[in-house]
Amino acid sequence: MSIQHTPHQNHLLDALPAPELARLQPHLELVKMPLGLALYESGGQLHHVYFPTTAIVSLLYVMADGASAEIAVVGNEGILGIALFMGGETTPSRAVVQSEGYGYRLKAQLLKDEFNRAGPVMRLLLRYTQALITQMAQTAVCNRHHSVEKQLCRWLLLSLDRLPGNELSMTQELIANMLGVRREGVTEAAGKLQRDGLIEYSRGHIMVLDRPGLETRVCECYQVVKTEFDRLLPSLHNSVID
Repeated sequence: MSIQHTPHQNHLLDALPAPELARLQPHLELVKMPLGLALYESGGQLHHVYFPTTAIVSLLYVMADGASAEIAVVGNEGILGIALFMGGETTPSRAVVQSEGYGYRLKAQLLKDEFNRAGPVMRLLLRYTQALITQMAQTAVCNRHHSVEKQLCRWLLLSLDRLPGNELSMTQELIANMLGVRREGVTEAAGKLQRDGLIEYSRGHIMVLDRPGLETRVCECYQVVKTEFDRLLPSLHNSVID
């Protein structure tokens, strides 16, 4: 069965009033986002913004020696390329597809023009940006103070919130790179979650079997991020932004 793609699968686009969406929709280009694709490189010029629909993208900070750590995850709730409307043309982070799927891209200038109208698009994007900053700050705290198991639970739940199903395609090595920890730590944490019946891991595929169980094991960081998104963007699942 072929999947029907629509911009409404992205919650930000779906939250826009009809006139604003009507201006943008003819310029939205459906793009495939394969696993591992780098949408942005650190310091690179941003020519497009992206609205994921079925893909999940990690924002990574890459060190000079090549080591990296995830600072945020973006899926169907958000947009990639906030530097464009926050006053910059480049970003210090790298954006890499962590779960393959699709999304829509829009030329940078078109989004800046819409943002500069100082209407619903601007208000929506600023609220989203504040929520994203909260996720970045909480990720930094989590990586510093919580165990690999709790970090993995947070990462799995944030990813599930941005997917239509309960399965992710991701190797333990990539997860380790995202979390900025050793692969052995991820192997041990994933093995414990699997033995306890919370997940099933095989050949780069993670199936979440018991989400409530994960929620009892996760640190406070997951709920902090979720609460802030719900507070700042309550209308994403209810109505359009006025």
